[in-house]
Amino acid sequence: MNNIRTIIFLLLLLFSGTVKAQHPAPPKYEYRAVWLTVIENLDWPKSVACTPQDAENQKRELAAMLDTLQAMKVNTVLLQTRVRGDLIYPSAIEPFSHLFTGVVGQSPGYDPLAFAIEECHKRGMQLHAWIVTMPLGKDEHIALMGNKALPRHRRSLCSHYDGAWYMEPGNPATSDYIVAIVKEIVEKYDVDGIHLDYVRYPDKNKGYPDAALYRKYGKGLSLDSWRRSNITRIVKNVYACVKELKPWVRVSCATLGKYNHLTRYSSLGWDAYNVGFQEAQQWVRDGIVDMILPMLYFNGNNSYPFVLDWQENACGRHIIPGIGAYRLLPEYGGWEQQEIMRQLCTSRSAGVAGTAMFRSAHLTSCAYDIYTTIYRTPALVPPMDWYGTKPDAPCALSVNPVMAGVELCWESVKGKDGEPAVRYNVYGAAGDSIDVSNPENLLAGMLDATSFVWYRSKSETLSFAVTAVDAYGVESEPVTAMLKQRTNKR
Repeated sequence: MNNIRTIIFLLLLLFSGTVKAQHPAPPKYEYRAVWLTVIENLDWPKSVACTPQDAENQKRELAAMLDTLQAMKVNTVLLQTRVRGDLIYPSAIEPFSHLFTGVVGQSPGYDPLAFAIEECHKRGMQLHAWIVTMPLGKDEHIALMGNKALPRHRRSLCSHYDGAWYMEPGNPATSDYIVAIVKEIVEKYDVDGIHLDYVRYPDKNKGYPDAALYRKYGKGLSLDSWRRSNITRIVKNVYACVKELKPWVRVSCATLGKYNHLTRYSSLGWDAYNVGFQEAQQWVRDGIVDMILPMLYFNGNNSYPFVLDWQENACGRHIIPGIGAYRLLPEYGGWEQQEIMRQLCTSRSAGVAGTAMFRSAHLTSCAYDIYTTIYRTPALVPPMDWYGTKPDAPCALSVNPVMAGVELCWESVKGKDGEPAVRYNVYGAAGDSIDVSNPENLLAGMLDATSFVWYRSKSETLSFAVTAVDAYGVESEPVTAMLKQRTNKR
């Protein structure tokens, strides 16, 4: 079956004469994610905050970015939260990043992570805390951080290699340290996900200095197998920590784009299993991740067959290919826009759970038209239905005309004990029936309120539906209502 599916998929690529012909119907559930970077002030913040006014400018800057992403129908923001051994929130473990004030350890006068979560949730978007796991920065960055740098006070957790510092996966205590950061975030903040990036060994690791740790902890494994077990330990322990605290919080990992060599396609010496020591397809088989984001910043046969390989080994978990919007820039390859559009369409045709674009500024500046063409209807974040069960449906839905449109009201649904309150999706269509499986009918998603006003209809008959959504993204059955509006006929 997998071979037939692969052949059909590649034939679609071969014979798709126009991008328009490749467009599959937009699904109702689909991650539309974007990496929003903080490092080097690439995406946000663009300037440091030396005064309260500067801090307000940083907030307005982020709000404007999120408005643009919302207009593009992005529903998931991966916000860089741990940068290089420093954080964008006040922490008992690591210092505040200098990227907000220009001074290591100094707060800008507000909590950027808390602010970003609030602003994303206002717009019906998820926020996942993006944790740069292993890299601690080059020598210059460690010098800038001074005594606050991790190698200065926890040297045993760190390795120095090729002019840079890394957390040492071979030391079992490294896993405990990463888990402590994750625990702090999940306990303090209403994040929707924890996203582990660079949870791997350095990309060019020949001569990496872990021989002494291998002798101590290798226990008869080959060096490669031992390294893979070290990375897996970190992922497994983070997952266990998150699920113990808040099982609805999604845990994801960014991996190198190709898992391993395929029968007909080589990974060209650049894959997760052999280079990064990420046995990520085993992670999904073992159920220790909810989402995998393979960074497939390649084109042609260096991309499409590997998308299929990830999806065919997903084991029911979510695969979200990372697509390189930055490759549109001349200095990064100067791809034609059609290549990005083709990757978005073919990823959807492969049945993956969505896509993630790297990075925010490149998506909004280079790929805006591409993205809004492909993602022309709203989409909901796919549910983690391996955890959640359907919540109760709302009841007592009333629909009443108001001055500028139609007002819907319904009774609240009680959430499960210990879980966040349910949210609500609202659907509407002309006519005397409503199809809640059609994303074109989605008027609003992930509402906190139990009322909604719709301003956009002149139809004589309108049908509406409201569903409840639990913290896992699982949706209830709909409650429906209809409104017949008077028309003035001459």
